[in-house]
Amino acid sequence: MMRIPVHTEHSCYEAVVERGALEHASEHLGPLVRGRKVFVLSTESVWRWQGARLERGLRGTAFLRLSMPDGEEHKRLSTLEALAEQMLAAGADRSSVVVAFGGGITNDVGGFLAAIYMRGIDVIQIPTTLLAQVDAAIGGKTGVNLAKGKNLLGAFHQPRLVLIDPGTLDSLPEREYRAGLYEVIKCAIIARPGLFQLLAGSREAVLARAPSVVDELIRESVRIKAEVVSADEREGDRRRILNFGHTLGHALEAETDYRHLLHGEAVAFGMRAATWLAEKAGVLAGADCSRIQALVEEYGPIPSLAGIRAENLVARLGSDKKTIGGQVHFVLPDRIGNARVLAGLEPEMVRAATEQALAAVA
Repeated sequence: MMRIPVHTEHSCYEAVVERGALEHASEHLGPLVRGRKVFVLSTESVWRWQGARLERGLRGTAFLRLSMPDGEEHKRLSTLEALAEQMLAAGADRSSVVVAFGGGITNDVGGFLAAIYMRGIDVIQIPTTLLAQVDAAIGGKTGVNLAKGKNLLGAFHQPRLVLIDPGTLDSLPEREYRAGLYEVIKCAIIARPGLFQLLAGSREAVLARAPSVVDELIRESVRIKAEVVSADEREGDRRRILNFGHTLGHALEAETDYRHLLHGEAVAFGMRAATWLAEKAGVLAGADCSRIQALVEEYGPIPSLAGIRAENLVARLGSDKKTIGGQVHFVLPDRIGNARVLAGLEPEMVRAATEQALAAVA
């Protein structure tokens, strides 16, 4: 078991990484939920595959289950309102606790639900996908989508605990697992050359989900997220590097109505576009650009993007959260293991990099 601390201005908690943690969840959650109403939010598919394990682990802890639909298209205010109505009908009060048990969508919705129910109650994150374990569950960013943009409604609401059981990945569909790997690749590119080398040199073991390798990927990615969040809780400075690949990735998700791609796949596209943009802008050497492109491609494929127009994606950037004062801010790698935020890039350069990324996966 590894305990990774997250210390922010407003909260201190731990991300616990342990195989088999679900089977004794009560040992971790007990002190946080004792004497309180507990609401476990999940989807039917996650509950079908992992629910029995959590029920065994929560022995002695009474809870009520909340269910939300699968899919990014349901990450909306209407879903949030329906869940809040269920909680109110069940007697939830300001001492109640939400346990978000599922992938990144569940973590985002569960965290936002807790942030706004009666102006804020506790949330515990138990992520069950790789993407959620290395990214969505940690750091307190919560939210839902609008039709024109991703996560445009939300709040910063730090969890009381993040409980990560890598064993949940054993039943994860191959496509979901690969989508999560793109977030690990993101962490490697922006902060850890050693993690980049591990991904590049151990592809077969990574894709085979060898426990020792998977556990190391998770631990190292969680360390990175914890370090960055601890230094910059509300994305005022350094935390912005975690958005590498997300600017054009979010635009792509909105352009395809949140139905065609998994979030990690959109991030993979966004990373490729941002990497070519970094080379065109003169901040990234050609050799490093080639190495990054090769690594992202090796962990593919992502669904075809035939028919998607670069002009449409670029036009959507104005609605992105990272657009400030009319200027789009891009996170660009300047070498493997480091990234910077740049604004004021020529629109034609952005369009050309976007076209190059679209052509690579068409």
